[in-house]
Amino acid sequence: MLKTWKHAFKDSKWSLADESDRYALHPPIRTLPELKSYLDIVHAKICLLKPFFEESDYPLVEARELLPSFETDPFEYENLPGFSMVAFERPLEYFEEIFQFDILHSLLDQSDTALGVACPLETTVLRNNIQTLQNRLPKRYQDALTEKFSNRDVTDLDHYHELLPFLLQMDRAHVLARDMYQNFILSGVYGSFPSDLDTEIKRFGLRIGKFTVGDSLRYELNRIFVYQFLMELYGFPIVSERRTSAALFARKLHKLGERFLVRVLGQSDRTVTTLYSEDGEKHYPRLEKLALVRVEKEQKDVIRLLEDGGYFIDPKRLVVLVRVRYKQHKFNPHNVRQDRALSVENQEVIHPITGRAYTGLNIIKDATNMFLRLNDIVRGEYVGRIVFKRNEIVENTDTDEKRLKFLYAWLSKHQRRIISYSDEFYAKVVQVLDHYLLNPENYDVFQDSYELYHEVWAKYSYIQQARKVRHLEEISDGLDRKGKRISHRDRLKESCELLHELKFEIVNYFEDLVQSVIGICETMLSDRYLVKTYVEKKDEELTDYGRSVKRYYGKLVALLDEFKSIRKSRAELLPSLLETG
Repeated sequence: MLKTWKHAFKDSKWSLADESDRYALHPPIRTLPELKSYLDIVHAKICLLKPFFEESDYPLVEARELLPSFETDPFEYENLPGFSMVAFERPLEYFEEIFQFDILHSLLDQSDTALGVACPLETTVLRNNIQTLQNRLPKRYQDALTEKFSNRDVTDLDHYHELLPFLLQMDRAHVLARDMYQNFILSGVYGSFPSDLDTEIKRFGLRIGKFTVGDSLRYELNRIFVYQFLMELYGFPIVSERRTSAALFARKLHKLGERFLVRVLGQSDRTVTTLYSEDGEKHYPRLEKLALVRVEKEQKDVIRLLEDGGYFIDPKRLVVLVRVRYKQHKFNPHNVRQDRALSVENQEVIHPITGRAYTGLNIIKDATNMFLRLNDIVRGEYVGRIVFKRNEIVENTDTDEKRLKFLYAWLSKHQRRIISYSDEFYAKVVQVLDHYLLNPENYDVFQDSYELYHEVWAKYSYIQQARKVRHLEEISDGLDRKGKRISHRDRLKESCELLHELKFEIVNYFEDLVQSVIGICETMLSDRYLVKTYVEKKDEELTDYGRSVKRYYGKLVALLDEFKSIRKSRAELLPSLLETG
């Protein structure tokens, strides 16, 4: 347990000097991973732990907020720190850089000729750096900056943790890069990250097939999906300019093959988000989040392990520092979870004294906690808040209308997980939802909120049907429900049975699921090995097993044609239904 934020990480590799000490204690930082490790400690200490100890009502991050898909922030905490920064694993070339910032000059860099002075004139360089910082600071901080750093090199990373409180008062980004001796320094301030949002959304939408050139209606229908998917790939919902520009700048740097680190802390999300390049990663920069999270009291085994290891920052409130790493997914139009841009790859709890990471614990992605929250919601016992449909903050679940809104948000948040989780977990969810949504005692209440009830039921129905489509995906991959390999005959047989069920359900509801079913079945039927080995051969050339495979293949073709026919009939009927509806 920490008594004060100043004692944080005192036994870590990156132990920081006291403010009275001119020299920091950390070893030389020469690589981007080392810089990231150091910045994790500095930013956690000053930007997360310091306000936590100084603000009695510090808004801890709920575990679900770190689960994709990320939710819109309900509040802006203006008293909390926020910043953005970029670091390059190379020296800067001021004119050649693709963004604007005010440059700072290192005393050790003999190439500093832009000021028109030689490096031995140390006072001139120091004065110009301080002046550059002052020009971008609110006036009330300028004298304190001069008093603290008048005779110190603000570019030296040894002083970064002391300078950070001043950098947090700037609206724009600060810049780290290497000097000519390969040491990382503070190279600039007041950086503006380029954010060509319109071009990026349109280019990405065209690439994944959601947009067509010149088709404004298709663009209108799919724009929010594309926008949300693109932002989530880089760790955010559709959100503030600071975080949007950081995400898109990281995207641009990654495309250019830079070795970089982009980091941003939002005053709304209270989460340090990092995007950085990694060797061998071709598609996207790596993504991590760092935040103060409360462990759920039901996680008794986890709590005991954390207590024994001294990982709690505040044992009474069960607060820990959590680092979450995410995995990005390419868009797949035939995947029933096609909106899944991210998934949690691993979680770490950071020790507040040593900085060591405890891996293997499940703090944020716990099915038991999900189920308990669902129970609390339908019973009206959940205490907390959610953002309903991006624009309405709902507090607690003390009325049925609020419960329905919480259910809608809960189903939306966990839709992908419910589709993917085990049959045992899903059976529990169904039991709770059916008992609440189909309870005759709630009939009058739901009639008073009929539209909202219908929206919740539509979410629930989508999940029910999407699980069947998910199973069809698994069959297409040659797997049964337990993940074991199955034969071609069993694949086709189970696909026929499932498609027979789906034709009576899915066509009447969700077009994206219909498209997924058709795409999955057509992929299975176009399997070249299957066609060449069984379908194109005459029956007398096949074994009993081969003839069985061929028979189920033909049955699946017939069922798919029938499925498409029903879909076409519904599409033709829909305009008249809308007119009379």
